[in-house]
Amino acid sequence: MSDEVAVLRIEGGKANAMTRELLEKIEKMVDDFEASDARAGVITGYDKYFSAGLALPALIDLDRSQMRDFIARFSRAMRRVYTCDKPIVAAINGHAIAGGCVLALMCDYRVMADNPDLKIGLNETQLGIGLPAIVMEPLRAQVSPRAIATIAIAGVLLAPNDAEGVGLVHRLAKPDGLMDVARGIARLLGSGGAQAIRQVKRGLQSPVVDALELVEVEETEAWLDTWFSEDAQKRLRDVLSKMKK
Repeated sequence: MSDEVAVLRIEGGKANAMTRELLEKIEKMVDDFEASDARAGVITGYDKYFSAGLALPALIDLDRSQMRDFIARFSRAMRRVYTCDKPIVAAINGHAIAGGCVLALMCDYRVMADNPDLKIGLNETQLGIGLPAIVMEPLRAQVSPRAIATIAIAGVLLAPNDAEGVGLVHRLAKPDGLMDVARGIARLLGSGGAQAIRQVKRGLQSPVVDALELVEVEETEAWLDTWFSEDAQKRLRDVLSKMKK
């Protein structure tokens, strides 16, 4: 913690792939941060990783019931970040793909390292799978409507400059200055009265939270249909085969 800004560093193995254990760790970090004296937080990865998304090797052989349980766990962790009473800035230090991009979208502000080799985006349609409500509802709130087709329907992975251009990230920073920039923004976001910030955040979040309550169950089943489709299973297993090589 520095200058009333807490650093929530994700360390969950190679690529910070999202397992159930990592999701639990993220949720606990947010709980601890919210209970602390820090006025704002910065969430980031370690080494060259932000998060490459869901841990496919651990998920590919789950049945529908098990996968439903996992995506509910994912949704709960992401919602915890999104509804935190204190401002959170994402310092995107590495690839933020699929679930990693979702985590960044849950934050109030996104700063990405200006490294042309990095990618951010929701490439789920390229894998034959859709987007659950926990992704679609915050995406609608966080990104310009004119950019959603590129990000969500085409599933394009974007370099930092392109991501800034469509508003998926707010700002770029030199890689070695990323954390300083993110801390400065977090300090600014947390500089007001804590009760006022909490009230404003809840007001901004309420349409998304209300929409999730209405559609999450139905959309989860629709998403599961895509995950277990013949097309998606072939694409996912092809990806997994390439990962093993």
